[in-house]
Amino acid sequence: MTRLVLAIFLCSFFSSCIVSKKKFDDMLAQKVKAEGELADKTKKLDEANASINALNESLKKLKQDSIALNDNLQAGTKKLADLNKEYEKLNANYKTSLSKSGKLNQDLAQQRDQLLAIQDNLEKTRKANDSLSNSLAEREKKVKELEQVLANKDKAVQDLKNRISNALLNFKENDLTVKVKNGKVYVSLAEQLLFGSGSIVVDKKGVGALQQLAKAIKDQKDINVMIEGHTDNVPIAQGTKYLEDNWDLSVLRATSITKILIKAGMSPNQITSAGKGEFSPIAANDNPQNKQKNRRTEIIITPNLDELFKILDAN
Repeated sequence: MTRLVLAIFLCSFFSSCIVSKKKFDDMLAQKVKAEGELADKTKKLDEANASINALNESLKKLKQDSIALNDNLQAGTKKLADLNKEYEKLNANYKTSLSKSGKLNQDLAQQRDQLLAIQDNLEKTRKANDSLSNSLAEREKKVKELEQVLANKDKAVQDLKNRISNALLNFKENDLTVKVKNGKVYVSLAEQLLFGSGSIVVDKKGVGALQQLAKAIKDQKDINVMIEGHTDNVPIAQGTKYLEDNWDLSVLRATSITKILIKAGMSPNQITSAGKGEFSPIAANDNPQNKQKNRRTEIIITPNLDELFKILDAN
C-alpha cells in the first residue's frame, strides 16, 4: 500500500508520468497472480518429479523381486525333480514288494505311508511352484509395461526435441539452444534474440522464433510448458515503468512470451509463466560474457506423465 501511495504521488508530481493508477494496479495484480501461479506450478512440478522418482524406485524393486522369485522358482523346480525321483524309486520298491511273501506286509504298509506322504508333499510343492511361476510372470509383465512406457516417453521427448530443433534451424546457435535434460526439452533463448536492454517487448525476430516454436508443438496436447524469465545481477535502471527490480523484469518478460505463444495457437491451459530474476544463473555474474549468458528465457516442455501414474497406482 505504501508503494501504491508513493506511485500515485509521483505520478501527480511529475508531469511526465503517463500511467494511470488503475493501470498500475492492474500490473501489480498481474504480478501477484503470476507469483501465485508460479508457486502453484512449482509445487506441481516438484510433486511430478517426486512421483517419477517413486516410480523409478518401484521399478527397481520390481526387478529385484523378479530376480528373487526366479531364484525361488528354480529352487522349487529342482526340489520337484528330486521328489519325482524319490517317488519313482519308492513306487518301484512298492511294486516289487507286492510280489514277495506276506511277511513283507508291514514293510509295504510303511512304504505305502511314505509314498502317500511324498505324494502329498509333491502336490504341495507343485502348487507352490505354480504360484511362484504365476507371480513371477505377473511381475515380469508389470516390469515390461513400465519399461515400455518409460521408453515411449523418452522417445517422445527426443522426437519433440528434434521437431523443435528443425523448426528453429534458421536461428544462430548463440541465440538459442535446444536440449533434453531430466526427461524434459529445454529451449533456451538469449536476451539478444528477444528483448532490448531492460525491455519487456519482444523484438520482431524473437516473435518469429516463438511463432515457429508454437507451430511445432501447438498440436501436441500431452505436454506442459513452463516459461521462465532470467536476468543477470545488474539492477534495472531507476524510474523504469512498472519495474522495481529484476524479479519484475523476468516475470513480465515471461508473460510477454506466453502471450505470443498463445496468440500463435497454443492452449493457455498448457502454459505457465514465471520469473526467476537473477537467482538461477548458469554462469557466475563476474564478466560481461557470463552476464549475457544469464540474461535468457527458458522454455521447459514436460511430457504428460498420467500413463506412468496409472501403472504406478495399479501396482
